[in-house]
Amino acid sequence: MSLWVYAIFFVMIVIILVLCGVIISMRRSLREISDQFDRRLSERSNTPIFVSSSDREVLRFASRINQELKTLRTEQLKTETGSHELQNAITNVAHDLRTPLTAISGYLELLEEQELDERSRSYTAVISERTATLRSLTEELFAFSVTDNAANELKYEDVVINKELEIALAASYSVLSDAGITPDIRISDKPVVRSLDKKALQRIFGNILNNAAKYSSGDLTVSLESDGSIVFSNRSETMSEIDAGRLFDRFYTVENAKGSTGLGLSIAKLLTEKMGGRISAELEEGVFSIRVLF
Repeated sequence: MSLWVYAIFFVMIVIILVLCGVIISMRRSLREISDQFDRRLSERSNTPIFVSSSDREVLRFASRINQELKTLRTEQLKTETGSHELQNAITNVAHDLRTPLTAISGYLELLEEQELDERSRSYTAVISERTATLRSLTEELFAFSVTDNAANELKYEDVVINKELEIALAASYSVLSDAGITPDIRISDKPVVRSLDKKALQRIFGNILNNAAKYSSGDLTVSLESDGSIVFSNRSETMSEIDAGRLFDRFYTVENAKGSTGLGLSIAKLLTEKMGGRISAELEEGVFSIRVLF
């Protein structure tokens, strides 16, 4: 074999080794970028991504990612600031409405104690009903803003879901009774224990039961399985599939929902997911169901 063949073979080996080195170096750099990118997203840090490579294209790629991360962080801060300001505005408005509404309710009670003719009494009854509705909406709006803040300060403890569901049903007896609903209750005898915030869980159950009182056609079935799956189902003549898919959206209400801001189920979803649970709604053959799983 001639000397030229050996030379060419040697050069090819050198080229292959160099290319392998470049590939290994680029893989290491990409791994560094990937790992740091994940950390920056999870930590929401402003620290830029650094790479050990001196390759111009790798450095340019890292620089581009740093620019996008900086833009993303800026937009996140704007969103958080705007959300916080909106939340404060909602809280302030709801709080400011409480005082005049309380005063109106007080004067209406005094007025109802007076001797009024039939027409004046009917007018007073309408005003009283509308005032009560407005007070309820104001309280729900205020509760949502408070809940949104408190959702990050949940206090976890071992909770027997069976017991808490029974307490919630007892607390909602008058609301369901006024709607002509006698619930069919099917609760597992086996204790279902989860680490949850007890007050938040009661809030979830209460909001779902109040929702049933608004939309049910007169029936309600509540079941708790041993695996922690809770189902609230009722027939609804006015609910549509679109409604069922959007009931967890903030401020969404079905057209015939009286005295509702559309925040009850939104609060239930917020608290359920904060505690690691899942909540969903579906409409099948006229039966509307809300499923909660912890």
